[in-house]
Amino acid sequence: MALSTTKIDLNRSSTGVALPQSVAAEVLQGVTESSAVMQLSRRMTIPGPGVALDVITGDPEAAWVTAETAEQKVDAPEVGNKKMIPFTLAVIVPFSNQFKRDKSTLYDAIVERIPSALGKAYDKTVFHGAAPGTGFDVLADCTAVDIQKAAYDGLVTAKTNIAIAGGEANGFVFAPQAEPVLLGAKDQNGRPIFIDNAATQGSVSAILGVNAIKRQAAYKKGSSAANVIGIVGDWNQAVTGMVNDVNVEISTEATINDGSNQINLWQRGMFAVRAELEVGFVVTSTDYFNRLTDTYSG
Repeated sequence: MALSTTKIDLNRSSTGVALPQSVAAEVLQGVTESSAVMQLSRRMTIPGPGVALDVITGDPEAAWVTAETAEQKVDAPEVGNKKMIPFTLAVIVPFSNQFKRDKSTLYDAIVERIPSALGKAYDKTVFHGAAPGTGFDVLADCTAVDIQKAAYDGLVTAKTNIAIAGGEANGFVFAPQAEPVLLGAKDQNGRPIFIDNAATQGSVSAILGVNAIKRQAAYKKGSSAANVIGIVGDWNQAVTGMVNDVNVEISTEATINDGSNQINLWQRGMFAVRAELEVGFVVTSTDYFNRLTDTYSG
């Protein structure tokens, strides 16, 4: 038997569950704020079928003219082409009907829970996961650098690797698990390297002149290797492409599957909010990024 799904327009005059008209925009803003990748990379609007991006893979080289009227060097930049394909990222969040009694409570719950879920899933895929399909880049196989043995030297090495590739590191993303490594790094006189005041600073906001942000999605536990505790890269070489705003729909009558559990919303006096975002990610080259790890104790 087919299941019936009721979609409610997102405005105050709607019947059933009514939400402010700005909810989709607020959710999208929340996704962007919760996602380190969306914050740091360049963003663009792309069509649903995807888009071909021109990327510069080599710069033109100049040469000295050694004699008057001698020929001057002719050179051109090397360019390549990458296809960015967007894929749908979605989450369904069920609520009890008690939320209906207070629009502000419902609104606050949606703009807090859904953006966090979408943003974290996007970052985890880009940092550590398998691509959802062709035309979507991930950083799971980029160069790994141990920063636990010698934090300062390891971070300099990562920054140097990116410079050798032709880029410039402009953004660190650290997992909370990296904080003990960074806060514990000391110079030869026993003073903390990455914070100025151990009594007042409990986190690191910049490393080697590069801004640093903290996100749990940057962490990946290693089974037969070290744990990934951060990412650094030249984010000017990365592009996030979105087809449009977040699509937000509400159902009061559907049956949803939570793993092996089926939830009949009408029978339980519940409703569910579904948010979908079509998004893609590409980088010029993964050489512009390094993974930061702790020390594998295997």
